Amino acid sequence: MKPLFTRPLFAYVIGVLAVIILSGTVLSLVMDNYIVLISVLLAEFIILLLFLLHVYERHIKPIKKATNTVEEIVKGNFRARIHHTSTSHVGELIQKINKLARNLNELSIQEQMHSEQLTTVIDNTEGGLVLIDSKGYIHLVNRKFISMFGNTMKDYKGYLYYEVLDNKIIHETVQKTFLYEKSVKETFTNHNGNEKQYLEIVGAPIFNERNMLKGAVLVLYDITELKKLELMRKDFVANVSHELKTPITSIKGFAETLLENDMNDVKVNNEFLEIIYNESNRLQLIIEDLLTLSRLEREDFPLVLNKININVLVDEVMPVIKQKAMQKNLKISLSLDEDITFMADKEKVKQILINLLDNAVNYTSENGEISLHITSNDKFVHIKVSDTGIGIDEKALSRLFERFYRVDQARSRNTGGTGLGLAIVKHIVEVHEGTIEIDSEINKGTAIHIYLPKNISN
Repeated sequence: MKPLFTRPLFAYVIGVLAVIILSGTVLSLVMDNYIVLISVLLAEFIILLLFLLHVYERHIKPIKKATNTVEEIVKGNFRARIHHTSTSHVGELIQKINKLARNLNELSIQEQMHSEQLTTVIDNTEGGLVLIDSKGYIHLVNRKFISMFGNTMKDYKGYLYYEVLDNKIIHETVQKTFLYEKSVKETFTNHNGNEKQYLEIVGAPIFNERNMLKGAVLVLYDITELKKLELMRKDFVANVSHELKTPITSIKGFAETLLENDMNDVKVNNEFLEIIYNESNRLQLIIEDLLTLSRLEREDFPLVLNKININVLVDEVMPVIKQKAMQKNLKISLSLDEDITFMADKEKVKQILINLLDNAVNYTSENGEISLHITSNDKFVHIKVSDTGIGIDEKALSRLFERFYRVDQARSRNTGGTGLGLAIVKHIVEVHEGTIEIDSEINKGTAIHIYLPKNISN
């Protein structure tokens, strides 16, 4: 009987009692036997009460549960369900509500997955992304944009773009995108800490289904590396032009002098011809090194792999290096592990040793020292060439492998090198899937470390 006194059912119980009292009053006017009257009223009360309980359990209670469940679904709780067994129309309604809740739950899960996927794509896009509505408020910025300009998402989201983005080019791009209703592209520089970034910004308008402007999306690309490559290309063109112009000018000048003057002075003629020969030889070396670099940079460059014994290779290289070192009274020390053998392109590894040792001789003052250490482990052969030369400034280390880059312009040119030696070394190491490192200090010397894998995939 406890359900009778629960709050929606209690009112119906009161109603039943009112009906019983009313019917008892009417029956008392026509019946004199109070025992029969009470029995009839008691039977009527039991029948009405049982009927009320049946109606409550079959209709009122499930409808109340359905109402509460629908309220939970409206609030966004798509896991809410009605647990009630019924075969009537109310039971069919309960099944439909549960099915609706399941479908909404599946849609919610799919929407959440799509939202997470979209967020992952946006946050991992290489370009910075900003979404601006038609009133100029920022709705979204991605992780890349925050890494470019600092702060957090909360510092941008919900603010007007010109309040939180302190950049004239960005302002102009947004304004042109809204004004012309077409994509706009600009470039500008940005200082992120101590680093200078070159950025490209593209503003694209967003239209709704009625082709009305809804907002704009800004995409920012970091083109710093492209700018550096462009600068390197310009430097290379300028440097190669200068490097080729110098010997060509000498050859042309001395040839003209020979043609204009008498050819009787054998001594002068020989001097001029020797200069022409040396300059033409230098010109040939530059061209050969440029062709070597060009071949090495090809993706399909073929390596001729041989089994190399490092001791034999060093013995082939050292006579020429020692002769050059003797002219400057340089001391050369060797330290090689015994029986180092590995698979590599013999001629290219030989070129690495020649270029590194030749550089060490050229940039080490008289009475200095040069050392060659070669060790190995299970995976790599470690070649280390060190000297007590002029050293390299830390700022110049990143540019050391650029073509024609010279640490000491005046001194480098006098060495007779082409300025391409280290660039060639770097490319040879890369095609062998190796790595190269440099330690250097001004006026104390330089150490170059080469790590070549013992097993290379060709």
